[in-house]
Amino acid sequence: MTEADLKDVMLIEEQIYPHPWSRKIFRDCLRTGYECRVYEAAEDILAYSVMSAAAGEAHLLNLGVHPQQQGKGLGRLVLQQVMQHAREKSADTLFLEVRISNHIARRLYEAEGFNEIGQRFGYYPAENGREDALVFARSLL
Repeated sequence: MTEADLKDVMLIEEQIYPHPWSRKIFRDCLRTGYECRVYEAAEDILAYSVMSAAAGEAHLLNLGVHPQQQGKGLGRLVLQQVMQHAREKSADTLFLEVRISNHIARRLYEAEGFNEIGQRFGYYPAENGREDALVFARSLL
């Protein structure tokens, strides 16, 4: 992912999340050196991911798939790529948070070997206040 990709990334982000990241957050992730990737076909961005890795751990911060590409296995492929990139960064565990209400993502993470290890109360903004997040982890060894 480059700053030039942010326009297309934001178009996806704003369609799929009720409280999307801002362009500034993505830009900050790029500048910080996080593992920011886009997944393209015919020069169109279909999905993206943002991961941080340090001290033997990795954290999936964001994963998005264009609405027209959802349900076709692309999210699973992106998640598997993130896990591979985390291994390449010498991480032995990948962590992530997911909204309690995001049952589709939760099923994907569980199918890919993630285990629920905790809960963050009021973690996400929501229409009527805040929503809790479930914390998942997966060994990469």
